[in-house]
Amino acid sequence: MSAAVGLAALIFGTVAQADPIQGAGSTFAAPIINQWSRDYEAMRTDGGDYTSPDWRVDYEPVGSLAGIMRLAQPEMDFAATDAPLPPHELTKRRWTQFPIVMGGIVVVANINGIGAGQLRLSGQVLADIYLGKIKNWSDPAIKALNPDLTLPDAPIAVLHRADGSGSTFTFSSFLSKVSPEWQEKLGADTLIAWPIGRGEKGTGGLATLTAATNNSIAYLEYGQAVRAGFRFVSLQNADGAFVRPGPATFQAGLATVAWNAAGGFHADTTNLAGANAWPMAVVTYAVLPKDRGEMRINRVLDLFRLSFTRGADEASALGYIPVPHELAGRIEAYWAENYGPADPALANN
Repeated sequence: MSAAVGLAALIFGTVAQADPIQGAGSTFAAPIINQWSRDYEAMRTDGGDYTSPDWRVDYEPVGSLAGIMRLAQPEMDFAATDAPLPPHELTKRRWTQFPIVMGGIVVVANINGIGAGQLRLSGQVLADIYLGKIKNWSDPAIKALNPDLTLPDAPIAVLHRADGSGSTFTFSSFLSKVSPEWQEKLGADTLIAWPIGRGEKGTGGLATLTAATNNSIAYLEYGQAVRAGFRFVSLQNADGAFVRPGPATFQAGLATVAWNAAGGFHADTTNLAGANAWPMAVVTYAVLPKDRGEMRINRVLDLFRLSFTRGADEASALGYIPVPHELAGRIEAYWAENYGPADPALANN
């Protein structure tokens, strides 16, 4: 058999067996995962005419909870979640977990005449709004924080996610730290038994509902809020300072996190100390089963390796915080410990 025929047989044989990388989960991280997916195929194609399904990624933004649930399906390669699994759960399920991108959950208020960052809220007042104890924008507790603002004498339209969401986990984790009543009654979870308000599925769905609802309040991923032109709230942090959301204030809190590879890099990123720290930083994790086979696992690791080394600019442009270089090195060491050395055919590209 000639070399050309052999190469053709190899190519067409590979195509016959190849499938895209299958992922699902976080809507928070969907924009950057979709961008990295396009970049990944372009980098692996390297300007050539031939492409393979192996170099494509099918990612479904179904929410963090649904992504984790889908990982039980044998065709799934990874889940993306903004609510990290505790170390004992990873051990029990024989899964691994590592950060892929960072950012922040912000509070937005759709009130006519109130600009971005002008409205100030404390964590306690925010919790009381979502508990239904503060019902009107003219409530004395809100006025006390905003003596120079003219707020409407109008009911607060409370909006939230209706599906299992890592954004909800981050939001409710923060409220649990600043409000004993919230902690006792509702706690922190991806799904909350909301006492009031209207819910919508997905970050995009909640953003659409917020834009259409006057005098509403909601929590959204920072990049989504910026791209939609929403007016975000300044929140009081653990040091008592009112801070505006943005990459610098997200990073101010995230820089204090001690990452523990042995525990799957599990970390609490809400209400972190620091005068400039935004109180609701968030980290999206990729979760991988160990039983998907070497070839499939290596493809997923290849995707995120290239995202770490070449995808930082895209992450920043979309309002995220890229995984820092030092942490990316620790994550690759974690991969080697759990899966062995990287495939040289992939890692050297």
